[in-house]
Amino acid sequence: MRLIGKNSAMVSRVIPVTPFDLVIFGATGDLARRKLLPALFRRMLDGQMPTNAKIIGVARRQMSRESFQDFVREALAEFEPEALAAPKVLKAFLAALDYLVVDVMGDAGWADLGQKLRPDVVRAFYLSVGPSLFGEIATRLNRHGIATPQSRIVVEKPLGHDLASAKALNAQLGACFDEQQIYRIDHYLGKETVQNLMAIRFANALFEPLWNSQHIDHVQITVAESIGVEGRGGYYDKSGALRDMVQNHMMQLLCLTAMEPPAKFNADFVRDEKLKVIRALEPLRVEETVRGQYRGGGGEGSYFDHVENPASKTESFVALKVEVENWRWAGVPFYLRTGKRLRARVSEIVVVFKKPPHAIFPEMATQGSNELVIRLQPDEGITLNMTIKEPGPGGMRLAQVPLDMSFAEALGEDFHGPDAYERLIMDVIRGDQTLFMRGDELEEAWRWVDPLVAAWAESSARPAGYDAGGSGPEDALALLHRDGRKWREIES
Repeated sequence: MRLIGKNSAMVSRVIPVTPFDLVIFGATGDLARRKLLPALFRRMLDGQMPTNAKIIGVARRQMSRESFQDFVREALAEFEPEALAAPKVLKAFLAALDYLVVDVMGDAGWADLGQKLRPDVVRAFYLSVGPSLFGEIATRLNRHGIATPQSRIVVEKPLGHDLASAKALNAQLGACFDEQQIYRIDHYLGKETVQNLMAIRFANALFEPLWNSQHIDHVQITVAESIGVEGRGGYYDKSGALRDMVQNHMMQLLCLTAMEPPAKFNADFVRDEKLKVIRALEPLRVEETVRGQYRGGGGEGSYFDHVENPASKTESFVALKVEVENWRWAGVPFYLRTGKRLRARVSEIVVVFKKPPHAIFPEMATQGSNELVIRLQPDEGITLNMTIKEPGPGGMRLAQVPLDMSFAEALGEDFHGPDAYERLIMDVIRGDQTLFMRGDELEEAWRWVDPLVAAWAESSARPAGYDAGGSGPEDALALLHRDGRKWREIES
């Protein structure tokens, strides 16, 4: 069922942001080339980025401004083909680019960077570099007078590897920037469907009265990846699925699903409510967690083909049973799973409602429950699975049907919503921190995860093996079967 037709009165409103100077540290790296620079181009293409904006690439590679412009042109040709079909916008975008070599561990280049920045526009510093450089760059921005009270600094994950390192990072950044200037980015929060989760809950009278333990049986949050760790084996083997995905991305999805309505839709009110959820989480019990490693299958290599440690116990899959001990969610389990080399690339939140208290139709005992499926990728959309009478004569036969809202179908095939980085970078320029983690939120997430990391490290048990291209270890299925439930199938 299409909820919004192509002829809907819904109009995309693109509001230009104020002029800004954006400095991208690590501008020749993979993240900048694949995501950041194409995202900025799309914002200019849609008319949101002013033509007098300035984007300054900073890196160690010796390169002229013209060479950097050629570098960006090639990146756009590879990752944003629309650029070649819009030569005027492409020319304007390339004209906004500048480049500078800066020694982030020393003092060379910083004075030149300061001279390139304008005093009367927003200054934003995007640290697309390794986390070991976050503190060094922040310190030098402050020391050389480049960071003004109106500046913003953006940092990418990993934001620490445990509570102690997260506290140290917060202290480093806090010594140079106020909390309202620090943007800890999680691109999952920029996805259209994630924000629609808040709209579904708090802008409709339909779901919020049901959003509690009286009506919801359980919640499943899945972030499945079809790729393995190839190319990232060195990093991943020191991190694992729990640190790489659960502590940040999945924690944020859990918080937005479980949080109380904020008094107002602004950054601190929303983040206050997310923080309450994290503090209400019951400590994880090892017996209600599963970790796994893919062992190959279907012609695919194993986890050990891409890491240097043949005895590694680092997990490429994790499943958890999580409980939120508060009034709203008492008795409602949240099941989280994420893993590499699974059947398909899927990210979704599934809210499974309780069955009616009295079954008047015989078939109700075998029918599935109503489910609200909020899909983040690959095809963003929302599905409500409901029970109806099967059409035709022959008595009352029940069937499950989906009520779908695919954004592409609902808003037209030519609809192009901004991707996560497009939205989040523009939020930085606007000074809107609603979709960014606060320092205390980051620390509380690590405080909850750390005991499980320690317990796994002390255990002699190895992660359970699972076949590449499957749905994970058998132990993950048993995690729900013990409670009389089952996972929603991972489907592309």
